[in-house]
Amino acid sequence: MKKILFFFILCLCSYARAQQNDTIYLIVQGDDIGSSQAANMGCIEAYQKGILTVTELMVPCPWFLQAARLLNENPGLDVGIHLVLTSEWSEYKWRPLTCCPSLTDSNGYFYPMVWQRNDMPGGTALHDAPWKYEEVEKELRAQIELALKHVPHITHLSGHMGWSSIDPELEKLRKKLAHEYGLEINPHNYPIRGLDGFGKANTLKERIKIFNENLEKLTPEIYRFVDHPALNTPEMRSIYHPGYTHVAEDRDMVTKVLTHPSVKKTIKKKKIKLIGYKDLANIKL
Repeated sequence: MKKILFFFILCLCSYARAQQNDTIYLIVQGDDIGSSQAANMGCIEAYQKGILTVTELMVPCPWFLQAARLLNENPGLDVGIHLVLTSEWSEYKWRPLTCCPSLTDSNGYFYPMVWQRNDMPGGTALHDAPWKYEEVEKELRAQIELALKHVPHITHLSGHMGWSSIDPELEKLRKKLAHEYGLEINPHNYPIRGLDGFGKANTLKERIKIFNENLEKLTPEIYRFVDHPALNTPEMRSIYHPGYTHVAEDRDMVTKVLTHPSVKKTIKKKKIKLIGYKDLANIKL
């Protein structure tokens, strides 16, 4: 009897593993909620009407409080703190929460870029600024604590524009803060593959077609797609920087792809399971 019971349990476990191994998992991440009202509306629309599963919250930006309210009204959307040390747009800026002069330009705003761009004036990159570790830490802590005050269900943190890449000590700091605040979900610790999405396609029709084609190619693994949903509003049309001037049109198309009926149909047909970072610990491939 014991042998029969053991064999039955073994079969159940094998079946469960097989079922897991047959699953395609997809994380759909929308960055920069809080940066603008258009981004707030785009991210929430992509979640409520589409396939978005994760969004990254920018705390020092003007539309943070609206984003916080919307995230609390939509608790199923996985949220990370998108820690900010740059303010990239030409005529639309934000400042740090703390007094940190080593992180700001002559106007008191964050530097535009992490690394110097050839199409931008010199002295516009954080990498080349006289940044101080203690000021970075103070500012990041302020952003984390304000985010958690308003959105307690935040699960992880990330770095806007990859600022931690400029120095190994900053990457150590990012990891230290994630551990200290209980936000230690790092997608790089999991076997996640990137989903190409729609590549460099310029039209909505092309983007939808290519996105569906790439979804059709997926096999049982964990994938991630990252972009920036927003709406094409007058506000968004005023946001740009050298080399990227069609921001509103581009990001509005992202929202339209993520909410398109054919994309949702492909997800359903392929039995793709949409997940957030908070779900990764429960997945075994």
